[in-house]
Amino acid sequence: MHLRRLSVSTLAIAGVVLVSAMPGMAQPAPMPSSSLAAGATDALRYRHVGPVGNRVSAVAGVPGDANVYWVGAASGGIWKSVDGGHSWRSVFDDHGVQSIGALAVAPSDPDVVWAGTGEPFIRSNVSHGAGVFRSDDGGESWRLVGLERTGRVARVIVHPEDPNTAWVAALGHLYGPQEERGVFRTRDGGATWDRVLFTDDRTGASDLWMDPSDPDHLIAGMWTMHIRTWGRWSGGPGSGLFETRDGGTTWARIEGRGLPEGTVGKVGLAGTPADPNRIYALIETDVNVAVDDLDYEHEGVVWRSDDGGATWDMVNADHTLVQRPHYYNRAAVATDDPDEVHFLATRHSVSVDGALSTRRGNAGGDNHDMWIDPLLPDRMIVGHDQGISISTNRGRSWHRPLLPIAQMYHV
Repeated sequence: MHLRRLSVSTLAIAGVVLVSAMPGMAQPAPMPSSSLAAGATDALRYRHVGPVGNRVSAVAGVPGDANVYWVGAASGGIWKSVDGGHSWRSVFDDHGVQSIGALAVAPSDPDVVWAGTGEPFIRSNVSHGAGVFRSDDGGESWRLVGLERTGRVARVIVHPEDPNTAWVAALGHLYGPQEERGVFRTRDGGATWDRVLFTDDRTGASDLWMDPSDPDHLIAGMWTMHIRTWGRWSGGPGSGLFETRDGGTTWARIEGRGLPEGTVGKVGLAGTPADPNRIYALIETDVNVAVDDLDYEHEGVVWRSDDGGATWDMVNADHTLVQRPHYYNRAAVATDDPDEVHFLATRHSVSVDGALSTRRGNAGGDNHDMWIDPLLPDRMIVGHDQGISISTNRGRSWHRPLLPIAQMYHV
């Protein structure tokens, strides 16, 4: 193949006009001519020329409304669809932070949407957040409501009856000791926050579960984690599962009861309204031996409780279900079947027997987050490293919309 040599000025213009945007894709606003060389390109308009796709770290929907989906990109802001995923609009471009770690639609008011910024799926090139944002008009406008220094938000849970009460699982920036970590709670729509769970300044919250039958009953996964550009160290005495029965005012560590006895790392949690007593916990047990001379012993991957967390059993030790715990550690349970569990890792795995065995799913590759409609359980959306996948037939087939959220690792 022969390449024709182009001048720098020719390349610059070619990069703007070569390729038209994909149908249905949102278009960025034209660049003011004052920011270009005077008069040189006044007739040109900027438009997206690719590439498309890349990491989606948070997904959500409106229960019972088959048209509305929400997507939070790892470094591409927040996107909304109101036609079942056929077209999308970027709704967060006006804010200086574009890394989204968690999205939550208030169950009692679908116009109230919470966004926690900073992706919680850890690699050497992850993007930081700048707090928690809230929209009261379905994403038309957003306001920062605090927690600016939490770094990365892994989960936001909104009270089922009060859109102004929410809990945030904050990891922290992870590059060193920090106080702005743990579980935070607001009861006034984000005007004020209380840090209700904190184990130490090297440990943040990696996940949060709420009892579908009792919003005062929550379980948090706490994760001791330290990263540098050349490595990651996971696990420590602050890691583990913690439980509250009073909405977060007091917490107690869950010990014994069948849970792993050694030092643990990252924790992921999942449950279902189909059986409020069924809880799944993904627990990293093969933590780094270099951290505080921790003893190494692989004890399993998936623990299950059938009595609301009173006792636990290790039900699966297959590393495929987490593979790289820092980057993957999430599961979702069917909202009408407590035995159907979806594990989101390098590959999408599905169990229909309560995590005792799994088969391969086909939502996507390098999967991170999943939302299943509690009212239309055949409807689901998965966020992964190629973007998103949507199914309305319980995963038998998937539609994969393309969004202009590619991450540029090098220019």
